Amino acid sequence: MNVNIDPSWKTHLQQEFDKPYFEKLTQFVKQEYRQHTCYPKGKHIFAAFDHCPFQETKVVIIGQDPYHGPNQANGLCFSVQDGIPHPPSLVNIFKELKVDEEKPYPASGNLERWADQGVLLLNATLTVRAHQAGSHQNKGWEQFTDAVIKMVSSKLDGVVFLLWGGFAKKKSTLIDTSKHHILTSGHPSPLSANRGLWFGNQHFSKTNSLLARMGKPLISW
Repeated sequence: MNVNIDPSWKTHLQQEFDKPYFEKLTQFVKQEYRQHTCYPKGKHIFAAFDHCPFQETKVVIIGQDPYHGPNQANGLCFSVQDGIPHPPSLVNIFKELKVDEEKPYPASGNLERWADQGVLLLNATLTVRAHQAGSHQNKGWEQFTDAVIKMVSSKLDGVVFLLWGGFAKKKSTLIDTSKHHILTSGHPSPLSANRGLWFGNQHFSKTNSLLARMGKPLISW
């Protein structure tokens, strides 16, 4: 089937789009968007791919579900639209960034600036019904995004995967560690961060150290 996604990804993922599960998933998502308020907006469902062309992917951050509040989700994991208050996990991400990279706390929670530099901000599930966390899980999105992770692992070299929290860490089995780098920590959510599992992981500076060692451009976090 035809999916409106960045051409560089479409080349590699067309085989997934042609599978029966994806057709079923597409019908489910279309019906949900017709009958309910869902996020992100339809044009932003594949924003993570549209901002980060396949061959330019240097870093992958894996989230679980889009935000389910009004005007929050913009298709990038942990990211919110400009002008939207920062959710707790994003607040903790920015707090760690501030200390790790000695940068001011960002005014905008829109992470398009990261994605445009080669950071794939990938949620495992790309859509959600308003105010119902997890409502689009186990409908096929996870099969698709697992295929994305495996595709990045097999076709690219020297990608840095940031796996935050138990859910993301399980994705390590999809990654070829002989040619990629994995950094893990607790999740930036308050529950995990307040137990000492997030702050101090220095993932932003460590990622740039790895990129520098590989001769790749650094990320301006």
